[in-house]
Amino acid sequence: MADGRLKLRRFFARAFAGMVFLLALLYAGDSLAFRFTRIPFSTVRVTPYYAVPRKDHKIEFMFDDPRDETCVNSLFPRQGDSPCWYLTRHKERRIDM
Repeated sequence: MADGRLKLRRFFARAFAGMVFLLALLYAGDSLAFRFTRIPFSTVRVTPYYAVPRKDHKIEFMFDDPRDETCVNSLFPRQGDSPCWYLTRHKERRIDM
């Protein structure tokens, strides 16, 4: 019984180590692709809106003008900018006050 648990524990440890290795490899490849891409940055039009709490425990929404935000053409965030694939799916940004 203890031998089966040991084998199962080794299997999960190796599977976890393999997943960490693949994630590190993906991040390194994305970093290299970002570094050697001719156009690493783009812009996406984002509409911010403010959620302002009122005294009667309701929330008032105030919309701002759309603005262009810089994004990176990669899988992961780079240099403080969000990836373009994420910003194109989240074009409205809620700002809680």
